[in-house]
Amino acid sequence: MTTAPATSTSDRLAASESAPSANTPLRGRRSPAASVALHATLTVASVIAVFPVLWVLLTSLKPASYATTTDFFKDTTFENYTGLLRDTPFLTWFGNSLLIAGLTTVLGVFVAATTGYAVSRFRFPGKRGLMWTLLITQMFPVAVLIVPIYNIMAGLGLLNNPTGLVLTYLTIAVPFCAWMMKGFFDTIPREIDESGMVDGLTPFGTFFRLILPLAKPGLAVTAFYSFITAWGEVAYASAFMTGDESLTLAGGLQKFVNQYGAQWGPMTAASVLIAIPAALVFLFAQRHLVTGMSAGAVKG
Repeated sequence: MTTAPATSTSDRLAASESAPSANTPLRGRRSPAASVALHATLTVASVIAVFPVLWVLLTSLKPASYATTTDFFKDTTFENYTGLLRDTPFLTWFGNSLLIAGLTTVLGVFVAATTGYAVSRFRFPGKRGLMWTLLITQMFPVAVLIVPIYNIMAGLGLLNNPTGLVLTYLTIAVPFCAWMMKGFFDTIPREIDESGMVDGLTPFGTFFRLILPLAKPGLAVTAFYSFITAWGEVAYASAFMTGDESLTLAGGLQKFVNQYGAQWGPMTAASVLIAIPAALVFLFAQRHLVTGMSAGAVKG
């Protein structure tokens, strides 16, 4: 017959002190008042965020006679959408924007990725100057750059030309994306590059076969930023492109506004259709956005 080992008084006291009592609040537990305040704040913030989008969507479904009223569900119709596609060059504007945004995205990702990798991995004359240039070019607002860029494009014969607009958008997207990609590549161990060299890969082979597959989050952020830059930009598109056949969506929307008023029905319908590609790109890239942006911000 065995007996349980005796427990000392000090051990019993230590156990009783370490065990939480029923009246002791758990650390991190939120009080009912704090929970109510938090949920109320989140609800208000959600309503503020969704309200403009919902207003535009509902306005696009109203006839012209109720466009500026709050009668959202009175005589609901799709006439604004059918009229927009039938009576305006909207599809031409859409195609122009899709072409320009697509080219900007592809070229922006390629240039930003190669530039960021070169700055991250290699030493070369002018490296510090290049990095400062990438940083400083982001400080100039559109109002300052639009006139000199317009003169350059006019001198090159690229006004009213998709190529000129793509080059303009690259000057906006590439500096930010290249700096971000440089920070992202800094987080990838250099031993991977060295192993590629040992296996006989060239620097280009190492970059395309080993590094780029690991850089998908950063590439997703770069693609998203480049696409949104070209898709939603207004100032350059309005200044550089003229004529219904050359306009992008940003310039085309201005056709619905004149000095006497605005055609709210077609304009809101166009706004809804314009938002769809941007939403699809966001849904495609969203799982990589947080990872890519946080990784790109680790090192500068």
